[in-house]
Amino acid sequence: MEKKAELDTPRVGFGLYVHWPFCLAKCPYCDFNSHVRHGGIDSGAFGQALVRELKQFAQRTKGRTVTSVFFGGGTPSLMPPDTVGDVLDAAADYWGIASNAEVTLEANPTSAEASHFRGYRIAGVNRVSVGVQALNEADLKMLGRQHSVAEALKAFRAAVQTFPQTSFDLIYARPHQSLAAWRAELQQALSEQQGHMSLYQLTIEPGTPFAGLHARGKLILPDDDAAADLYNVTQELTVAAGVPAYEVSNHAWPGRQSRHNMLYWRYGEYAGIGPGAHSRLIDVTGQRVGVSTLRDPQDWQSQVVAVGHGICEEVAISATDAARERLLMGLRLVEGIELADLEFGAGTSIDTDKLDHLIDHGLVVAPAPGRVAATPAGRMVLDAVIDVLAV
Repeated sequence: MEKKAELDTPRVGFGLYVHWPFCLAKCPYCDFNSHVRHGGIDSGAFGQALVRELKQFAQRTKGRTVTSVFFGGGTPSLMPPDTVGDVLDAAADYWGIASNAEVTLEANPTSAEASHFRGYRIAGVNRVSVGVQALNEADLKMLGRQHSVAEALKAFRAAVQTFPQTSFDLIYARPHQSLAAWRAELQQALSEQQGHMSLYQLTIEPGTPFAGLHARGKLILPDDDAAADLYNVTQELTVAAGVPAYEVSNHAWPGRQSRHNMLYWRYGEYAGIGPGAHSRLIDVTGQRVGVSTLRDPQDWQSQVVAVGHGICEEVAISATDAARERLLMGLRLVEGIELADLEFGAGTSIDTDKLDHLIDHGLVVAPAPGRVAATPAGRMVLDAVIDVLAV
């Protein structure tokens, strides 16, 4: 990938998100924009559409240098490695990619998808997030996963041998999951991880099969107290293993944080291509703009072929909305947020009385002058904290 000079890139970086919407099967808990195509996929034509839309976004963000790329989905480990390479080459041509850029691809640990690892590395991927999700067979089946525990561990170990950085991803607070079972499972995962873990609590998302089962009382998750205990054990074990949380659900060795996701949480600028992708761009006047593309893959592809992009909505983000977004993202991070950044984005300041109220209740701290961060207790009720602080 040829590199260009770095010009006019925001201080927190400039990211590129690439959405591959196809899956072998739809997981019953998933509300992402993912689709199963039993008739097959024309990967070549779809990849060409990604590259064409990328060009459109590059034309409106000239002078940027890409500092991180994230291939998400769907199941991006179903992408042919050549398609990944084509997208990265186009990004290098149109923007330029920083020499130290992080390039992440989400991967499912089936044998067929793991066979692509060497091709992804050659294409330019240097970080893989492996969706292990559970370390027992019954729960993998319940979650609709297509791999076994042995297959997952084999794929993760292959990823460690292939890529400079990896993430070991798990879902917890699953139905009937006991504290002892999660403790044992997490300890096993900690013995395998290589510097980064994404540990998500299972949530019920509207419109998913799990939502229907939950509404009928056929899927019962741990109650709030049990979920809090599971969360606390997660913090205890990861800290003891030297992989502390740096965000609500993400843990890392020092220096191994996901740079692309940090860009989101630090409210940076990024372009999202592919069906259902979202962008946060800054125009020449400094106005932050939200851009969304068509969710249906066929509709998106047809529009890209016709006009060069799949954009269906573009809105200017008001100062108030920007302040709320910046708070919501920044307070997910253990490092918190600079109040000066918030004031710059919103044109106003946080009510100090409200801030003091949250500090008194142990939900927020001021770790340094001009900085505010949620405590572990505050991150557990982050929406309520935001409601108090939001302008």
